[in-house]
Amino acid sequence: MRKHFLSVIFIFNFIVVLSQSPSDRNSLSKNNLYIYWGWNWSAYSDSNIEFNGDNHAFTLADVTAQDRPSSFSAKTYLHPLHITSPQYNVRVGYFFKDRWDISFGVDHMKYVVDQNQTVVASGFINGTGTRYDGNYDNSPVVIEPGFLELEHTDGLNYVNLEIRKHTQLMKFGKFDLNGQLGGGFGGYYPKTDASLLNFERNDHWHWAGFGIHFVSGLNLTFLQRLFIQTEFKGGYINLPDIKTTSRSGDGAKQKFIFSQINILFGGIINLNTKKKNTQSSET
Repeated sequence: MRKHFLSVIFIFNFIVVLSQSPSDRNSLSKNNLYIYWGWNWSAYSDSNIEFNGDNHAFTLADVTAQDRPSSFSAKTYLHPLHITSPQYNVRVGYFFKDRWDISFGVDHMKYVVDQNQTVVASGFINGTGTRYDGNYDNSPVVIEPGFLELEHTDGLNYVNLEIRKHTQLMKFGKFDLNGQLGGGFGGYYPKTDASLLNFERNDHWHWAGFGIHFVSGLNLTFLQRLFIQTEFKGGYINLPDIKTTSRSGDGAKQKFIFSQINILFGGIINLNTKKKNTQSSET
């Protein structure tokens, strides 16, 4: 049901963004600058995770994972010293022409491999002195402490560039309702918290891969200056260089699909204001 609902939102925005906009589009005008901050709730497809090292080379098939949104509290979500603890999105954008903007942002997602799930393993583990040593040929194995704990929880950071097209859907009083559609690409800079077998734990920042995405959103702007925005975002993540232990030769790779639902708050700065005021005073 959730997937069908998100598909309807995306198709609706695709249609309306390509439609003709009303003539008054001041908040969507060229040379406007905007910034927003908000929070995301994310979901991930199952993925195969391939582990490689000096004494192990194995693949776990169809591994499931979840996000980890923080429990809501004013201290966690609104306190200046804690606002980076939840899953958040921050973005700065510039309208290089009417209804079109280019932006830079960071999506701070969290990715946690589910514990106590049974998956299929193929490959080998040798010389670790654990009960997991052996050869695997489509063999069932339980992901549990002592074998594997894997999280990108500080976090699965997507540093990305994006372009969007906006359309004013409706104007009522001092409020504008706008639709938007866009896409982008970027790199992933996670702080992976991994415990694999009896190797020394890893917990370091590292550029691990890249991704692409599309986004569809609805924006409610007040006085052409302040806005609240909802977004649906989805994309592809390829992480060929995940750090799993403190040893330089150990690592993992995986590919998966992600989706986000975002709630965002922001402001708009009209960089043409001074120019317009100067022209008005001259006349």
